[in-house]
Amino acid sequence: MNATGTEQVLEERRGWWRRRWVMWTGAAFVLVGIAGALLVAWGLRQIQPMLRKKVVETLSARFNSPVELDRLSLSMTKDVIVSGGGLRILYLAGPTKPDARPNAPPMLIVDNFEFRTGWRELLKPTTRLVTVKVNGLRVDIPPKGQRGDEDNPKRKGQPVLDRIECTNAKVVLETNKPGKVPLEFAISSLVLTDVGAKKPLNYAAVLVNPKPVGNVRSTGHFGPWQDDNPRDTPMDGNYEFTEADLSSIHGIEGTLASKGRFAGTLGEIAVEGVADVPAFRLDVSEHALPLHTEFQAVVDGMTGDTRLDSVRARVGRSELTATGSVTRAVGAPGHTTDLRVVMERGRIEDMLTLSLKGSPALMRGALATKAHIQVPPGLVSVSRKMRLEGTFAIHDALLNNEKMQQQLNAMSERARGNPNLANAQDAETVASSLSGTFSQADAVMTIPQLDYQMPGAQVTMTGHIELVGSRYEFHGKVRTAATASQMTTGWKSLLLIPFDGLLKKNGAGVELPIQMTGVGSAYDLRLDFPHNTGISVGGTSPAK
Repeated sequence: MNATGTEQVLEERRGWWRRRWVMWTGAAFVLVGIAGALLVAWGLRQIQPMLRKKVVETLSARFNSPVELDRLSLSMTKDVIVSGGGLRILYLAGPTKPDARPNAPPMLIVDNFEFRTGWRELLKPTTRLVTVKVNGLRVDIPPKGQRGDEDNPKRKGQPVLDRIECTNAKVVLETNKPGKVPLEFAISSLVLTDVGAKKPLNYAAVLVNPKPVGNVRSTGHFGPWQDDNPRDTPMDGNYEFTEADLSSIHGIEGTLASKGRFAGTLGEIAVEGVADVPAFRLDVSEHALPLHTEFQAVVDGMTGDTRLDSVRARVGRSELTATGSVTRAVGAPGHTTDLRVVMERGRIEDMLTLSLKGSPALMRGALATKAHIQVPPGLVSVSRKMRLEGTFAIHDALLNNEKMQQQLNAMSERARGNPNLANAQDAETVASSLSGTFSQADAVMTIPQLDYQMPGAQVTMTGHIELVGSRYEFHGKVRTAATASQMTTGWKSLLLIPFDGLLKKNGAGVELPIQMTGVGSAYDLRLDFPHNTGISVGGTSPAK
């Protein structure tokens, strides 16, 4: 074999050994990788119970409470990701009597959670968690006397949290008052940042408001939590409530938008804001009016009770002020509203538009009223369950129906002794004044005293208005300045002269019984003799 052949054989052998070396080296790497993966898997299995034990011990030490954790798992990337679920903490403040609430539900439940941290952070005495994600949180806070005392000192080594993201949460405030149901807050999303035990945390939340249905978006500060008295925990922020459907409150309709700010403590939150309903309507009417409200209130965040210090509202062209309260009802779900309302610059046509069917409203004029309003809880409509008591005065009142107003003008001319002007086309347009008292229950407004005055005549009546159906009926007396003979002309006047003395009564030229009935904008006014003679003194044909 020549030298060239020998070199070729040697080169082939060297290539064969290189290939074998690469193959064995690759196989070794594969085996090392498999061994490493098995080692990591084994290590994770070893670490998971240790980590689970640390989580349970940390939470148990923090809350001095038994802690249960159904599942916990680890995954390795650049950081350590811990996920788990079925977390239950029996107490949120150290109990002085562990058996104080037998068979009570856990005070904190978490369906699922996940947090991320570094390996070095995980092994430190104080673990820093950048982000904690929580889904399905439920916090059940018992009455103060059953929470136990936080008598254990704050322990070192508690995790430091930078950010908590929570979805689908619910906070339940229990009560020991007989007949009162727990207060529940549904929170669709909540983000807490800069979380620290000794300083306020920042929050951004979206709460689900039950009535009216809608989302409330709020940002602000909360804390630090006051263990000795949670009511003293400070808080502040801004809120925005938009596209709230008022039809979820039976009996009213409209879309509400409100915004404002609040500050104070959890037990006494001062709130101020504005609210607008472009088309506010009651179910007893066919008409809507714009409603604008500015308010200042104090809210007890532990009970949900609200004290309304100042409410300034404008509905249509009418302005009113109110004070009162909205408190959780006893013995039934819902709230009781109690208001004292004063309207000094109102319009009667606005109130009639909201409360009665028919268009236009029967009357227009300036309205002043004072009323006490109570709205108890219940599933019936607001107009049916609302209770009212008050007084009213209407000035410069005119009827919106031109024909009816002309008839009223004619009546006034006759009552003043000017019968020749009664049918004149250019007869004076007379404005009337009304005053009286009223009460309302079961959607029926009762007016036990109605004083109606127009030039030449005074009317006193009593009656009621059915808001459902817009029917009304009044009975009373009319007293005129002129005598019977002075209210007519020609031979009718001569015939009535002998009866003037008979018809005069209590200083009036004539005093006669009358009745007024109607539906919506139509009315019928006639003499109210026994068995009804059918003699009409003005108005339309009798309402059907």
